[in-house]
Amino acid sequence: MPDVFESPKLAHPYVRVHNDALSLHFENECIQSLMSCQNPDGLEIPYTRTMMVFLLAKPNPDHILMIGLGGGSLAKFCHKHLPNTHITVVEINPDVIALRNLFKVPDDDDRFRVVLADGADFVRDAKTNFDVILVDGFDEKGQSAQLTTREFYEDCYRLLQSKGILVANLDNEHPAHILFLKRALKTFKNCAVELQVPERSNSILFACKDVPITSRWMSLSWTLNAHTSDARDQLKDEFQRILGILGTLEALTDLS
Repeated sequence: MPDVFESPKLAHPYVRVHNDALSLHFENECIQSLMSCQNPDGLEIPYTRTMMVFLLAKPNPDHILMIGLGGGSLAKFCHKHLPNTHITVVEINPDVIALRNLFKVPDDDDRFRVVLADGADFVRDAKTNFDVILVDGFDEKGQSAQLTTREFYEDCYRLLQSKGILVANLDNEHPAHILFLKRALKTFKNCAVELQVPERSNSILFACKDVPITSRWMSLSWTLNAHTSDARDQLKDEFQRILGILGTLEALTDLS
């Protein structure tokens, strides 16, 4: 039986100024997004760099779906550093979208658009296929419930191209975290890994359609050389850490 949720009550976001940075918040003190005014396209919060892990498998995807806009960190980075990629961003909260100019989110054009919709509804009804789906849907209560259901993961799986990648930001401290993780693993037939974010209470789910996650078909040099020096500087250390984790997991699997 499908999970049933009431329509979420949308909190009003607010912005704080910190010297040369802007941060996005809801009702609690937790920073939802952080932007340096000197480098508005930069990935300032560690988990956003972890979410770019998909580049190790797909350095130049044709079409990315992002669920959750926030301050637009991932959207801006991908728009700048993936110039041949079409990007669709789905955001449920109109007040968040209203802040897009303040956070320097690009205007809609032929390859970039922001859609006002519930991410779960969007993937249920969408007909377009995507190479990558990024899920970063949080509100004032934490992880959005409708983005953790079995149906949601199945819809994401259906929309992905063969060997497509799902990357999702998860809340480790959510009481149902293990349940949410099991749903994703079952949908993706265990072709997934959970990557812990250093010194944070969240982790990143990295799942692939049809093929197992393995560092054996990833190349750090190939991935980084496909992008600008700015992108390389921001991602190199995190990508090295992730490849080390994957290599360790594979070695343990080989020994078992």
